[in-house]
Amino acid sequence: MIWVNALVAGVLLGGLYALFACGLSLMYGVMGIINLAHGDLAVLGAYLVFVLSSALGIPPFVALPGAVILMGGLGYILQRTMLERSLKAGPLVPLLTTFGLAIVIQNLLLQIFTSDSRSLDAGALTTASIQITEITIPLLGIVIFLVAICLLGGLQLFLARTSLGRSMQATAQDSDTAELIGIDSKQMYALATAIAVGTVTIAGTFFAMRSSFGPLSGPSQLIFAFETVVIGGIGSLWGTLVGGIVLGVAQTVGAQINPQSSILAGNLVFLTVLIVRNSRAFGRAGR
Repeated sequence: MIWVNALVAGVLLGGLYALFACGLSLMYGVMGIINLAHGDLAVLGAYLVFVLSSALGIPPFVALPGAVILMGGLGYILQRTMLERSLKAGPLVPLLTTFGLAIVIQNLLLQIFTSDSRSLDAGALTTASIQITEITIPLLGIVIFLVAICLLGGLQLFLARTSLGRSMQATAQDSDTAELIGIDSKQMYALATAIAVGTVTIAGTFFAMRSSFGPLSGPSQLIFAFETVVIGGIGSLWGTLVGGIVLGVAQTVGAQINPQSSILAGNLVFLTVLIVRNSRAFGRAGR
């Protein structure tokens, strides 16, 4: 039953990774850029929930919707004032811009909150679990996984069934042609960034409920989100859930083999996926 528990824990951990990755996947799918500040924006969102919860005396779950709205507004402003200009200068400039943004966020958080680790109190969910024979399923993990499914499903329906979502997809395919039929590509880019930053705030909050976090926690979460996107397929929302589950299971199973091999196991799976995909690509090119 130890291995079954590891598999269950890995699947539920995959839900958290999918939450981290969906915004990264959305931004790449719409604008073709990789946001290197993605993990740090998640940590910033977690700190915002922490501040709202402490200042207003409300549970983190109650503070989360307000934080999502504020962080979404921040994402909109960042796109219109910073990223929009960098998009015009080639593919390398947005990477450097978001890298600089990540450094700024980390240093601001260090100045304001110091390097002390914190966590968000999820109440009874922190330790509650469901026991099925010898299998233990944490309730917080179930909540995170269900939120991930609902969020990914909601985004998929938004993109496929609404006029705004279809406009966003048209902009992603060809922004110049979209402009010719009256779609404001700058507005679509800003909206995509707002959604991405809002969703990663949810991920950062759940991460802060599962474990401690600090001003420098963002880069590691960015790596996990990036690996999830690549494993699941870049630009695929449901693929991020599959990629998150694969990465989560690899890490939990690796931890059972050797407690120090958790991250290594996930990285090996990531590299294996890259090698297999590159081999197929070379094979097709040869044929």
